[in-house]
Amino acid sequence: MPSAEVVVCVDFGSTFTKAVVVDLATGRVSAAASHRTTIDTDVLDGYAACRAALVVQDPRAADAEVLACSSAGGGLRIAVVGNEELVTAEAGRRVALSSGGRVVAVLAAGSRPDGRAGDRLGELAVSEPDVVLLTGGTDGGNAEPILACARDLVRAGWHGPVVVAGNTDARPEVSAILEAGGVPHVLAANVVPRIGVLAPDSARHAIREVFLAHVIGGKHLSASPAFTEMVRGATPDVVLTAVELLGRGLDEEHPGAGDVVVVDVGGATTDVHSVVEVDPEDSGLSREVVASTAVTRTVEGDLGMRWSAVATVEEAYAAGLLEPGTEGELRAAAARRQDDPGLLPDDPAGTADDETIARLAVGLALRRHAGRSRVVVGPTGRVVERSGRDLREVDLLVGSGGALRNGATGAAGRILADSTAAGAGAHSDWQLPRRPRVVVDRDHVLAAAGLLAEVHPRTAHRLLTSLTLTGEDVACAREQRR
Repeated sequence: MPSAEVVVCVDFGSTFTKAVVVDLATGRVSAAASHRTTIDTDVLDGYAACRAALVVQDPRAADAEVLACSSAGGGLRIAVVGNEELVTAEAGRRVALSSGGRVVAVLAAGSRPDGRAGDRLGELAVSEPDVVLLTGGTDGGNAEPILACARDLVRAGWHGPVVVAGNTDARPEVSAILEAGGVPHVLAANVVPRIGVLAPDSARHAIREVFLAHVIGGKHLSASPAFTEMVRGATPDVVLTAVELLGRGLDEEHPGAGDVVVVDVGGATTDVHSVVEVDPEDSGLSREVVASTAVTRTVEGDLGMRWSAVATVEEAYAAGLLEPGTEGELRAAAARRQDDPGLLPDDPAGTADDETIARLAVGLALRRHAGRSRVVVGPTGRVVERSGRDLREVDLLVGSGGALRNGATGAAGRILADSTAAGAGAHSDWQLPRRPRVVVDRDHVLAAAGLLAEVHPRTAHRLLTSLTLTGEDVACAREQRR
């Protein structure tokens, strides 16, 4: 029988596999280990090494229940197909991001007079998604656009899984079309039941089901069925669940930390998760045809420590985060990391390069997520124009990722130096956090808490409380940089 005292939580990452043992009674991490993700052989080889190290630290790990999440093998790739770009395709993109996927294509059918998406569905083969999120129409509206998209998916020869999350009145016909074409699919509630409303939860749950049923096994990451049995979801989806719990809490006796933003820098992507209550009157978001939600996630597929290192340097130079003429050596260092994702620096210069690449990835990702607040002159006079998510009043900023956890002394402060409004400069128009408390998830509790949230919610809350109460506070001063 598995130990009822502890649970082993595992994150199969694109570069490293991380595992922790969580004591269910105390909500504390009793053991931790990591190993290179062995995608070249079998991902369970790296996990076996982690498990052995955990047992040395806490023998209870030997027969404990295992919960896992995964972004190995490229994670979850989603293509969104909608009947027009402004509403349903954009809504689908937001839902896909909140579901833990990387959106590799957004195809709108509105470019053709007959409403069909056929001419553009050829892009599916190029983008190679794991799943298609099919959206279209409000409930009770015109059913033909989503029906046309379903027909064209079949005509285009798409045989991967589809999550249908459009006009609910059209679902029986859409299902019949896909069934006749041999396309596996799951039905979810409409992501845009009416204009101005975004309802992501049902589609997010359906995407998680598809990820577990079709994607995990389909990537052939392991020959053992044990891998598919232990995985509960895509890592970004699991982490976002933890961020929601961190911000909102469980109830009055188990409160949250308030508005929260988490930035997670990885080998391939840099993800930003935020829980920020929306004030429509203040932000002007009430005028959007696709409503914003308090819970938001963005994935920057061109920003990362290894697979995307060169793009990170180039984007930072273009954004003015690097002094002109200084990017050459850093670009060479980034190229070495991109060519050899398993590279670990073994000297101070290499460590400093890792630190700089991480700082640039974090700074760019947070700016893209937060957007800007600028005064512009329009027909009605001076108005405030905003983009992205306003993070200025965020209470807690959490840094995550190997570069932050395992860097040299003071590395976290230097990496996060540009992540607040003070670090970005007094006259910056970026909507970055003004005066947040800043902590680093050194024990990898976010993924663990997300895995535990459904079956052990109080343990998950205790685990996150340990992060906010005992996590290392980071001073983010510009002068800390090397």
